[in-house]
Formats: sequence, structure tokens, C-alpha cells
Amino acid sequence: MKRGKKYREVQKLVNNEKVYELESACELAVKTSVTKFDSTVEMHVLLGIDTKKSEQQIRGTVVLPHGTGKTKKVAVFAEGKDAEEAKKAGAYLVGSTELIDEIKKTGKVDFDIAVATPGMMKDLAKVARVLGPKGLMPNPKTDTVTKDVVKALHDLAGGKVAFKNDKGGSIHLGIGKVSFGVDKIKENFLAVFDEIKKLKPEEMKGTYLKSVILTTSMGPGIKVKI
Repeated sequence: MKRGKKYREVQKLVNNEKVYELESACELAVKTSVTKFDSTVEMHVLLGIDTKKSEQQIRGTVVLPHGTGKTKKVAVFAEGKDAEEAKKAGAYLVGSTELIDEIKKTGKVDFDIAVATPGMMKDLAKVARVLGPKGLMPNPKTDTVTKDVVKALHDLAGGKVAFKNDKGGSIHLGIGKVSFGVDKIKENFLAVFDEIKKLKPEEMKGTYLKSVILTTSMGPGIKVKI
């Protein structure tokens, strides 16, 4: 891939053979951001799990101390009192079977995350093929299937994010913005890293945490010491 002039200039600041201490890596991430907009700081964690084994799938949630820097559009699938409370709490979109039918018909979604009451999950199964591939299907493991939709909305607004490993055994997660500065990026990084460490499968053998890369939107990757 051909890189732009700005990228090639900042790439010189990063030693690809070196593994940096966390604070130095955060400083470099900020310094090597090449976009005119406020870039997202990304964390990429390679795990030594066997993705073919269901018991080694890594999935969880974590509250970032300083949030993500991005306002997420939250859709709530609920009925009656739960739906009314979700609307009052500021949900971007609230609906039940009519919303599910619309998604099934059009295949379109206009939200970043979905929360549902347990009673709605049977109906949501109709659009699992639409929501699933987009990572939008509510799941108890990520606290997006809940009887308390208002609490879920408040948690998400307060910086709660969900993560899971991909087919290659890696976790990719935005942990803030360049404008946060080094200290806030570092604290968000540690919150995620500590949570991932806690989720190590008891059954797995060998190295769990293989490598961590810190980068920004369109910026160079920086290896972090773990």
C-alpha cells in the first residue's frame, strides 16, 4: 500500500523493531497522528487463544474512565414502560416488533449499538442475520440484554464499551481520541488491558497475551510492552 507524505514522515519516528513502554507508546501515538480530524486511538491485542474452541472465545465489557470521545447511537428494543423510560433516558431509537419488522424488510440499521429487554430476544431472532454480522445483536455477556434499559443507557453514555476477539484471535478497540492527551489515553488503555487479562480462559495453554499495538486512524502501529 502506498502511503502519503505525512505518514512516511511520522513513520520515521517509530522504530518497528522496538517495544515501547506504555507512556512512550501513548506519546508516540499522539505525535504520529496525521489526520486533520481528531483521530481515534486504537488498541489491537493479539491473543494466543484457539478460536476454534468455544470456551476460549474472549468477550466482555469495560467502562473507559474517560469515555470514547464518540457519542453512540443506541437503539433500545423494548415495550410498554421500558420503552417509555428508554425514550426519557435519551435513547436514539426505541421500538419493538414494528422496528424489528422494518429492519427485516429493509436490512438497514441506523444505530451503533442495540440494547434489548429479555422479552424482546425471541422477536429479535428474526433479524439476527442482519444484526449479527454487524456486531449489533444484543447479548447478555455484553450487558446489552437487560431488564434495566435505563442503567444500560447510562453505562454506555459513561464510556462502557464491548469487545470480542475476531477469527484471528485479536481484539480491536477504539480507546479514545488524540485530543484526550497522553494521561487519559493511558488510563483508558489500562482499563481495557486489565479487563482482557482477567478473561484468560482456564483451559488454555501457552502465551495468552502475545502482543499489543497502539495506533491512530491512518497512523503507524506502535508496539507496546506488556
